[in-house]
Amino acid sequence: MIKFAPVKRNTVVFFLFILPALILTLQSCKKKRSEMANMLYKKTHNKVFRDATPEGFSIVFKKVFDGERSKLNHADIIYDYYKKNDYKPEFVMDHLFNGDLANADDYYMRADEHGLNAKMFQADELREVISGLTNKNGIKTLDDAYRRMAELEITAANSLINYTNALQYGVINPKYIYQRYFLATKQPDSISMIRVFHIGNMRNYLDSIQPKSPEYIALQNALKIGFTAKGISQEETKRILLVNLERLRWRNKPFEEKYVIVNIPDFGLNVIDSGRSVLKMKVCVGQGRNMDNANTLETYNDTCKEDKPNEHETPLLNSLIHSVDVNPVWNIPKSIANKEIIVQAAKDRFYLANNSIDVYEDDKLVPNPEDIDWTKITKENLPYEFKQEPGDGNSLGKIKFLFNNKSSVYLHDTPVKSAFFRSMRAVSHGCVRLGDPQALALSLFGDGEKYKTIVTDMGEDNPDPTTIYLPKKVPVYITYTTCWADENNNLQFRKDVYGLDIVLYDHLLKYLHPEIN
Repeated sequence: MIKFAPVKRNTVVFFLFILPALILTLQSCKKKRSEMANMLYKKTHNKVFRDATPEGFSIVFKKVFDGERSKLNHADIIYDYYKKNDYKPEFVMDHLFNGDLANADDYYMRADEHGLNAKMFQADELREVISGLTNKNGIKTLDDAYRRMAELEITAANSLINYTNALQYGVINPKYIYQRYFLATKQPDSISMIRVFHIGNMRNYLDSIQPKSPEYIALQNALKIGFTAKGISQEETKRILLVNLERLRWRNKPFEEKYVIVNIPDFGLNVIDSGRSVLKMKVCVGQGRNMDNANTLETYNDTCKEDKPNEHETPLLNSLIHSVDVNPVWNIPKSIANKEIIVQAAKDRFYLANNSIDVYEDDKLVPNPEDIDWTKITKENLPYEFKQEPGDGNSLGKIKFLFNNKSSVYLHDTPVKSAFFRSMRAVSHGCVRLGDPQALALSLFGDGEKYKTIVTDMGEDNPDPTTIYLPKKVPVYITYTTCWADENNNLQFRKDVYGLDIVLYDHLLKYLHPEIN
């Protein structure tokens, strides 16, 4: 006779405790499977979907995703979301049968209104998978149903993320194409991208992400009607609008109430306060590689496709103006010393003294620089540093405005005023020369004691350098825009002095015409 070991009382209690939980779990899984299958069958009237289960779908989804991964822009983000959410077919269940995804496709097909291409957002592919799933007779097997559902999930997620990113952040990251780009520019992250999985009303969502600034709308309307700028062909006008629409999508715009902004192609500076310009002036900027406009967006050579800046180009940046130097000393950069100072000193032994330039060696003042044989000094054996004393002839003029940046540039006065009467004012070594520096000081400091000190010191005959700090730092933005709408909503066009339009347009081409790339 076989004897069974007695069951311990604790074991019985344990099983009695977990049995209800197991039953509830099994019922819950069954309910999930039932809900998914019932909903799909109800919407499609296709008997194949009666046997659909989340487990079966997840297996096929993984296989389809592995095959599509290389085609996706943000594969890891998409896959991680589905994995964390048990591979629920979000778009099939929530957005397919109510017409939401068809609405999305409608928006993609109007991408040209933004200067973009519907192919960037897989518009054709999305339309095809929608048709395949909603066609009652189009699916014969459960495996085919799973595969089509997976294709729709992946296509919808990828296209919505790409569309959202393009409109909200731009297509191109400017830091990747420009060598002298130091403007803080936000890029989409995983948190912003997974928003597409939590859309309530698709049309409301798509409306919410459309750029709505007046500047953007003005350029967009011009693009829609085929506007042609005076003296520019229709094709070149279109391309100028395209690159500047892309710039407007970049998240690098001022957000402060008051700021200083320089637009390089316009050779102009504005102080903006509470949304309006309170001060405008001409400026001179650094020399560029396309100052003669030899290359345009309609006709440019291959050497223009990559950014190869002139060594004197003013960088694009944002920072905070923290102080001014009144009657500044100019610490002459080595690049200028090599190419200009020692050359002039070799021609005229009194050039340095006549221009109030002191010579230093190992941080010590050289007493008689005119005794140096400058004809034997080259940039390879140059042991000296140069500083220009304050005064009327100082290249920085009477005042410079300081802000932290990696390029050692600043806004400053100049003793040479003739350049402000030229239309093409890309003439400096990289810094920004101000047409009315005292007006900028008044705008930033206000009419108080510090401003009065600035005026007094700037008027001295034998000045000493003075540093005066702003009571509150003021943001400064140095930007590059070749087309914009002015206060009267008229479009303004400027020449591409640095060739940055060409660089941007050429990088945009692979997105605008993905079918040939």
